[in-house]
Amino acid sequence: MPAHLLQEEISSSYTTTTTITAPPSRVLQNGGGKLEKTSLCFDEDIRPEISDDIHDPSYQDKEGPAPKLEYVWRNIILMSLLHLGALYGIVLFPTSKFYTWLWVLFYYLVSALGITAGAHRLWSHRTYKARLPLRLFLIIANTMAFQNDVYEWARDHRVHHKFSETHADPHNARRGFFFSHVGWLLVRKHPAVKEKGALLDLSDLRAEKLVMFQRRYYVPGVLLMCFILPTLVPWCLWGETFMHSLYVATLLRYATVLNATWLVNSAAHLYGYRPYDKTINPRENILVSLGAVGEGFHNYHHTFPYDYSASEYRWHINLTTFFIDCMAALGLAYDRKKVSKAAVLARIKRTGDGTYKSG
Repeated sequence: MPAHLLQEEISSSYTTTTTITAPPSRVLQNGGGKLEKTSLCFDEDIRPEISDDIHDPSYQDKEGPAPKLEYVWRNIILMSLLHLGALYGIVLFPTSKFYTWLWVLFYYLVSALGITAGAHRLWSHRTYKARLPLRLFLIIANTMAFQNDVYEWARDHRVHHKFSETHADPHNARRGFFFSHVGWLLVRKHPAVKEKGALLDLSDLRAEKLVMFQRRYYVPGVLLMCFILPTLVPWCLWGETFMHSLYVATLLRYATVLNATWLVNSAAHLYGYRPYDKTINPRENILVSLGAVGEGFHNYHHTFPYDYSASEYRWHINLTTFFIDCMAALGLAYDRKKVSKAAVLARIKRTGDGTYKSG
C-alpha cells in the first residue's frame, strides 16, 4: 500500500480527528510595530481550556535591572559530569556490541516519545486524548527521559508558550543560545517565571493520577528507568562490558536525548524560517525535527499549539505523529486535534514571512 494511503488509513481508523477551522482571537504584532486586534471565527467548545496554550502578546517585561543570576552549582556539576561521561561514551561507542547499539536506539526513541507524545502533546497542550494503557506507557517513557516530572514539565511549557521570549519564559531565547539551550537549568528561575506559572490553571494535571503518582515517586523512578535499567540490560543480557553499558547505553544516550530536546528551545527559536507567523521568534528547523522526532516545525507549533501533529504535515519527519496515529489505529489515542488547511493558509497569508511553499 502506498505510504500516503497507509497514512490516511491509520489516521482515520477507530477514531475521529477534530478539525479546528481557525485559531482563536488574539493580538498580533504587525510590521509597523503596532498591535492589531484580529477577530477570527473559532468554536470555543472545541478547546475551552485553550487560553494557557496561546501566546499573550500584551505581556511586557517590567522595566528595571534584571535580577542577579544565582547559579545552581549542583546542576552545573552534575551536567558537567554527565557530558564528560557522554564524551567518553562517544569514544567507546564504535567498540560497543551490535545489540548495545540497538538498545541505545530503542531507549532513545522511547524516552523521546515520553517527552514529545507524552509531556508535550498530551499533557501540556492536550492535543489528543489517550486511554490508560497508552498513558501508562508514556509516563514510564517520560521517566526514562529524566527531564523533570510531567507536572513540572507541562507547567513550564505552558508558561513558555503564553509568555514566550520574555523573562516569564523559563528558557527565553532572547537571552542567547546557551541560556535557552541549557543555561536556564544552571541558574535560579527568573521571578517572573514563578509569578506567571503560579497563575496557570493546572487542575487537569493535578486530576491525572498517573502524573501525580510519577511526581510523588520521581526520584526512585528516574534512578531505575534512566540509569539502572539501561546499564544493567546490556551488561547482564548480552555480556556487554560494564563500562560500555554505563558510558554508552546510559550517559551518552541520556545526554543525546537531553540535547535533542534542548535544541527545540534554542536552535528552533533562532535559526530557520517563519512561514506561518513572522511576528514570533520560533522557526521551522528540519534538523531539529530529525533529532527531536518531529518537534522542529516550531513556527507552526507556536502558531497552532493545539494541533496534535505540531506540524502542518502529519508524518513528514515526524515520528511522534506517526506513533500517535498508530495508537489511534489501536484505539488507544482519540480526539486528535488538527487545524484545517483553510485556517493554515489564511494565517500564512496574513502573518507569514513569504517562505511558505505549498505541496
